[in-house]
Amino acid sequence: MNYEEAAAYIEDIPKFTVKHPVGHTGKLLECLGNPSLDRKIIHVAGTNGKGSVCSYLESMLRLGGKRVGMFTSPHLIRINERFVVDGQAVSDETFLAAFEKVMETVGRVASENREHPSYFEFLFLMGMVIFEDADVEYIILETGLGGRLDATNVTPRPLACTITSISRDHTEYLGETIPEIAAEKAGIIKPGVPVIYDGQNGEAAEVIRRRAEELGSPYFELRPSMYRRETVSREGISFVFEPDKGVPVRLKIPYIADYQMMNASLAYFTMECLKDVHGIPEEILVRGIEEAHWPCRMETVLPGVIIDGAHNEDGIAQFIRTAAHFAEEQEITILFSAVRDKKYEEMIHEICEGIRPARVVATQIGGSREVPAQVLAEDFRKAGCREVYAQADVAGAFEQAYEMKGDGMLFCVGSLYLAGELKDYIGRRQRGPGASGRAKEEKHAQLRGRTEEI
Repeated sequence: MNYEEAAAYIEDIPKFTVKHPVGHTGKLLECLGNPSLDRKIIHVAGTNGKGSVCSYLESMLRLGGKRVGMFTSPHLIRINERFVVDGQAVSDETFLAAFEKVMETVGRVASENREHPSYFEFLFLMGMVIFEDADVEYIILETGLGGRLDATNVTPRPLACTITSISRDHTEYLGETIPEIAAEKAGIIKPGVPVIYDGQNGEAAEVIRRRAEELGSPYFELRPSMYRRETVSREGISFVFEPDKGVPVRLKIPYIADYQMMNASLAYFTMECLKDVHGIPEEILVRGIEEAHWPCRMETVLPGVIIDGAHNEDGIAQFIRTAAHFAEEQEITILFSAVRDKKYEEMIHEICEGIRPARVVATQIGGSREVPAQVLAEDFRKAGCREVYAQADVAGAFEQAYEMKGDGMLFCVGSLYLAGELKDYIGRRQRGPGASGRAKEEKHAQLRGRTEEI
């Protein structure tokens, strides 16, 4: 089997299996020899900001001279993006070797009448094999969905558990209320293991704090009063982070969204709590925050062009807060798409109410969850936007919106799928007409119906 066949096999997994209990993952990991469970693991859960926090942690550790593996989801363009070793997505050869090792184990357990691992479970097993073979010292491990029942929760004793902001998302799986969702996220906390968490939502913070106390785990709450913005521009934000009884430190992030101050502070706070373990000097940690890169989270991809993967209630609220700041001084153009199982009508209403964009171009993402561009455009008109266009083709929609933005700003938002399509298209656009279309073909394969994480 070659790389393309392996990637296609994984994308087909949702067609013939379902999500399994954590114990199922544990048994499969045991059959693989429990790879990477002896590494220094930082386990990250939450509703929004998990990937950003992971990228800040990875950058600080890597610049501190540590060998680091990072497992995140979802991928934007190529599935290899989920597995990062020393700052680079793994090669096709490394991906295939891990796939074959996991498949060999799956074949053995199938003979014992055990079920095939789920999509996310399979990828997690591959990640642990990849990090074992790479002999990393640290692993940054992001949950896929929830925490308590997530495949990544087989890790018996991580170095720390970090929980980002919590809001309503995936309510069909995690519960309708903030306390219910917080309880699922807090399920990653292990006895005696420190937990560092975002405390801006009082209901969520109380659940996390109570769970930590039950397990005898030291807990450290990040409050909004612990960080304050100094400057903001199109290039990013400078701010001060000051923990209780700590020394203030000035941090810079290459993002324009205020919520990234929380994500960066949470990652820095985690490293501060673990300073006796890693021993990395403050100046290296500061540089690690500044040099971190997490694509499509308020990412400036071209001058005046921002891609944001916001696709749920809290993510859109944070996006609006950022975009509204710039709307005070310049025209805002929106390029928008969403998938069917998200509350896109509410998202559209909030964008029109909070930003009042000068114009909107609606597009559509293929697959079983597609919402036609015309439907989205009509919803924008109903919400009060006067200049609205529908363009089904993502590339055509981008070119139209990019030309219309003029000297203003273009924000591309509504779906991580849209973000991935745009990153791929803009990359090929910059490389020229001869660039390979393989990544685009893989992206279309990804859209065939996967719903596990996004």
